Amino acid sequence: MDPVLTLPSSPLALHRAADLHRPAAAAARGQLHRVRDGIYADAEEWAELTPWRRYLARVHAVAMTRPDAVFCLESASALLGLPVFGDPLTVHTLGGATATGRECGGVRVHAGCGDRRLVSAGGRTVTSLADTAVDLARHRHPAVGVATADAALRLDPTLSTDILTAINEQRESSRGRRRARDPLREADAAAESPLESVSRCVIRWLGFAPPILQKVFRTDDVLDRGDFWWPEASVLGEADGDLKYDGTFGDPLSALRSRRERDIRLSAHVRTVAHWGWTEATAFTPLRGILLGQGIPLVAGEDTATLLTLRRALASH
Repeated sequence: MDPVLTLPSSPLALHRAADLHRPAAAAARGQLHRVRDGIYADAEEWAELTPWRRYLARVHAVAMTRPDAVFCLESASALLGLPVFGDPLTVHTLGGATATGRECGGVRVHAGCGDRRLVSAGGRTVTSLADTAVDLARHRHPAVGVATADAALRLDPTLSTDILTAINEQRESSRGRRRARDPLREADAAAESPLESVSRCVIRWLGFAPPILQKVFRTDDVLDRGDFWWPEASVLGEADGDLKYDGTFGDPLSALRSRRERDIRLSAHVRTVAHWGWTEATAFTPLRGILLGQGIPLVAGEDTATLLTLRRALASH
């Protein structure tokens, strides 16, 4: 067991049915939401949560009813502050070496073994950052593997791609080992968000020249850092999440005004700034058009099969 960490708490209050007055009736009236059997939350608060925060609440609800659970895969990712795409619905736990894979009541138990390190906080036990990254690289879409590994490297500076790769190769089970090699090798702590990680994957799978990440430009006493920089084309690419402009983090008009002012400053250093969001990246055809239109060269063939499976895995999120 690794040292105790501080894990994210539930994004809203969760209540046991035994502590409520007629919770089923309150849920029928729309006052409560049943998160899982025996666990309820305020319905209005639940409706306001983003899908990934709903999933974090689901994981905490399972922990309330199964205090000995060891969380893995997306469930560990949620508790560790790693990326979660949408609401995966199913909560994942790790069983013992003799456990058989099964799912019941929205909880899937996976056969476990003793080659994963565990961390604990507030009564929650999860697979470590490194092991969670390896698990997701083995069993999920490569873009999810890259995004999780990027975040793990960012959260723990002592980790490296060599360490993640070694953990993958040393696992007793060979299931997913080959699948995980590329995402773990491509991980980069410089990516500052899941959208940047996914965009980097899409850029590579489309066959474009690899960009420089997090290029810094100075204008007088102001420093601006760009997500993707192609110096040969003098193009800066910016992966802008939708939440930045939908009012979640403040006035969207102010955010757009700040972006325009930033683009004006950057015009002294770059030929153009290209912007895209989740839709353009996960649908991939729009991002291809944006980059081609800005003169970014294609240097490799397109990995169409991986791009199409990305679309199915992430476009709705």
